[in-house]
Amino acid sequence: MLSTARVLCLSLLAVLTAAPTATAADGWSLAPAGGGRPACYAEGEPGTTLQDTVSVTNPTTRPVTVRLRGTGVPITFAATAVRVPARTRADIPFTVNVPATAAPGDRTGTIAARDTDGREATVRLQLRVNGPELSALTVEHLAVHGDRITYDLVNRGTTPLTPSLAVHATGLLGARLDRAPRTLPVQLPPGRRLKLTEPWHRPALDAVDLRLTVTAPGGAHDTAETSARFVPWGAVAATAGALTAGGALFLVRRRRRRRDDDGRAAEPPRTEAELTGAVM
Repeated sequence: MLSTARVLCLSLLAVLTAAPTATAADGWSLAPAGGGRPACYAEGEPGTTLQDTVSVTNPTTRPVTVRLRGTGVPITFAATAVRVPARTRADIPFTVNVPATAAPGDRTGTIAARDTDGREATVRLQLRVNGPELSALTVEHLAVHGDRITYDLVNRGTTPLTPSLAVHATGLLGARLDRAPRTLPVQLPPGRRLKLTEPWHRPALDAVDLRLTVTAPGGAHDTAETSARFVPWGAVAATAGALTAGGALFLVRRRRRRRDDDGRAAEPPRTEAELTGAVM
């Protein structure tokens, strides 16, 4: 690839080439410069600037003005608005700026040219980012919320991942859950975070240790653990209410007994005359 250029080249069209082109309705066309290429192609390391050129060919008898734009990859054109005279070809250099954080792999973009009447032609752009492939992920923010296990998966590598998940939970009386590894229906691009949920049956009363193990092709794996305590608070509240009511009733009865005992102790002793048969 050549270094970045900021010039717009106009050259007279002598003979129309047979290179693949995208032709607008009124006869002008857009194609990769140089002829014979079905698409523009760029390849480089993260952080580099790559260059290529597209050509707008106008074989008609009147000039045409087109505006250029790129999608899918970061493209900068030497000129975004180009006036192409009749029977002339305009070569427009452009640069592709590969982000320094770009992960290795292939990407596809599009270069589009549109004239003042709204007619459009497009050319495909293929970008390959070079670099070592690293497979790595982490499991974060593991938590239990009722009948749901929530967690985050983060792709810490440079390749897309399709992870597999295994779940194991142990309670006071042994294994509560032993879910074998299964492939998750998600695709995790490099640098992305996904918030996921795993269903499970919540125990009514137990102390559970939970472990999630995630793996992916290429050797990526991570494990996260957490603990949860489950108490049937409704039953506890009802039991506590019954105990409280029973205790209050016991105290009331005890106080009544004390009052009755105290009343009997304060009553004066009774005196009765003894009949002995003596006559006064």
